[in-house]
Order: sequence, then structure tokens, then C-alpha cells
Amino acid sequence: MFFKKEIYSSADARRLAKKKLPWIVFDYYDGAAGEGYGECLNRIAIQQLRLQPRVLNNVEHRSLDVNVFEHRSKLPFGISPMGMCNLSRPGADLMLARMAAQNCSPLGVSTAASTSLEKLIEAADGNAWFQLYFSGNEQSSNALIRRAEQAGYKTLVLTVDVPEVGRRPRELRRGFKMPFHIGLSQFVDFALHPQWSLSTLSHGWPELANFGGEFGKFDRASSRAGADWTLLDRIRSAWKGHLVMKGVLSVEDALRMKEAGVDAIQVSSHGGRQLDSAPPAIHMLRHIRDAVGKDFPLFYDSGIRSGEDVVKAYAMGANFVFLGRPLLFAMAAGGLTGLEQIHNVFSTETSITLAQIGIRKMSAVTRETVLFSATSLCN
Repeated sequence: MFFKKEIYSSADARRLAKKKLPWIVFDYYDGAAGEGYGECLNRIAIQQLRLQPRVLNNVEHRSLDVNVFEHRSKLPFGISPMGMCNLSRPGADLMLARMAAQNCSPLGVSTAASTSLEKLIEAADGNAWFQLYFSGNEQSSNALIRRAEQAGYKTLVLTVDVPEVGRRPRELRRGFKMPFHIGLSQFVDFALHPQWSLSTLSHGWPELANFGGEFGKFDRASSRAGADWTLLDRIRSAWKGHLVMKGVLSVEDALRMKEAGVDAIQVSSHGGRQLDSAPPAIHMLRHIRDAVGKDFPLFYDSGIRSGEDVVKAYAMGANFVFLGRPLLFAMAAGGLTGLEQIHNVFSTETSITLAQIGIRKMSAVTRETVLFSATSLCN
């Protein structure tokens, strides 16, 4: 019997993507650091947070609009910067950019994007933030920052939690590298996934679009361990737009960044891909919120798999949430249709969750919405 392969959840998107993607690509997207315990623990921590249902509050009309800096987003979530999205599906970067434009929500444009930062901000109708890794080559990093500014970017996101690339055994077993390397095992892998291989080859092999010339050569495995606080000071002085620090799990670091004049902090464990023993990011979100105060902008990513998770992150202190892997899996599973389906899953679930807890807008979500605090869960 034939039936449509609809996406009704993040789990559906992942399951369908696993069937379509070559093993090397799926394990690159799906893999985590070490034994994967940190990624699993963060998901458990989010799942264990309980929301308080409330009734008879007239929640017939609900809004998902939120403010992000001086901008109004139609949705309480945006798109995390992700490298080599076009490995999931040809044109994936542009699909994400156009979705950002439709919803006036921020698209994180990765340093390692497979579409140029100029094309992506244009397709996103200006709703794009440029993400940069601290680099050992400060000259190339500065050139990319200037290029982003000239392209019209108003927000720079510095990812600071990758002094060294986390050891991800699933990637290593598959021989994943960037730039991509094709050996015998990869050739066999691609041959066993002909639909993906033919589609990818017919559209051209994904490249690292933001490098070359003065912008340097991207080496994913290169060390960024030499970055320090003086580098942050130099970038803060040079960049006149909004500056977001992504990948923060320390209260002490967050307070120092606030003092250094950053405009927002994105609490994140890099989706469990860096340090297997890191604390659950959702717990640290609450602790960092308590430390920086109620008015300092905090963003969140890591482990968000449903609309209920989005609301939980807001209750734990987030002002905005970013989605990652579910979007890649949805595009791998069904292209633009899959992306639209997972988008509908998140937006519908978020709205229904607000109704269940008796709230009409995201700004009304408070820590009282969560029954169990991060502190009690850590004990």
C-alpha cells in the first residue's frame, strides 16, 4: 500500500532522513561527542521539565511573535548556523534563507556554509546573522567580518566553544572531512544511496563558499585554542552591530562577556557535539539567567525537538530559541515540502502548548511555567 511519508515530529524527520542520506552524511549530522551521553543527558533534562497546565484563561487568540533585538520575528525560534547544509539536499541553504524571510526570523549563516554569505542574506531578505568561529588566522577572520559588514549583516555571532573540534566517533568511523574526501568506503556508501548521489552530483558537489583568497582556507580540524579575551575585545571594538557569543555554558564566562559589552549570549552545548561531559545546556540556561539578570538577552539552542521544548526554553530564561538538526533531517527527508512540514510541527506545537498552559503570547511564559527547576533536577 502506498502512502505519503509525512513528518509529524522531529523523530519522523530523523527516521526518514536516515533512510535517504548516505551513512557518512547522516552520522556527520546526527553524531555527538564521545559516547553521546552528553547529548542524551541534555534531552533527558529537557524532557524531565514539566509544564504547569492552566485552564479557563481564554486562549482562543494566541501569538507567537517575539522581539529579537529591535526586530519583530513572527516566530519564537530561528535557524542555527549549520555548516554544509547542502549535503542534506541541493539548495538547502537557500530553502532555509527563504523560510527566514517568510517569517522575519533570523537565519544563522555559518562560516562553513555551502552558499555564499552574500546570496544568503539576499535570499533571507536581510533576516540573516553571520556566524564566525574564532580562528587562529585573525587576518582571515577579520576579512570575513568586513565582508559580512559590507554585505549588510547587522549581527555577528561568534561561536566560542570549539577550541578544538570535539571527537565524534561516528564521523571518524565514516572518514568524514571538510573539504569532503571520497575514498573507497565513501564511494560504496554513495553507490548504495543512488537517489541522494545522483541528485547531489547533478546539482554540483557542495563547496565551502565563503573561503579562498584573502578569506583563507577552511580547515575544520585546525586549532582555535589560541583565542582569548583580548581577541573578543578587538572584535567588540571593530564590530558596530549586534554581537552574540554562542556556545556558553559557564556563569563566570557569561558575566565576563556581559561586562565586555556583548549584546547577547547564546547558551549552547553545540548540540552535544563538543564535550560529552558538559552539563545539560538547559540547566545552565537557568543559572546564567539568574546571574545576568532578567533584562540581558539570552538565546538558546541544543536538544530542541518540539514546540513544547521551545516553550520550556523560554520558561528557563531564553529570549529566543534556535533550531538545528530537525531542519536538516526534514530537508533530507522531503526537500522543501519536508522543511515546511517540520516548520508547521514546531509552530503548531508551540501554539498548542501555550493554549494548554493558559498563555496567549510567548512574553507571558515565565519560570513559574516550569514545575521542576534546573537546580532540583541537578541534585
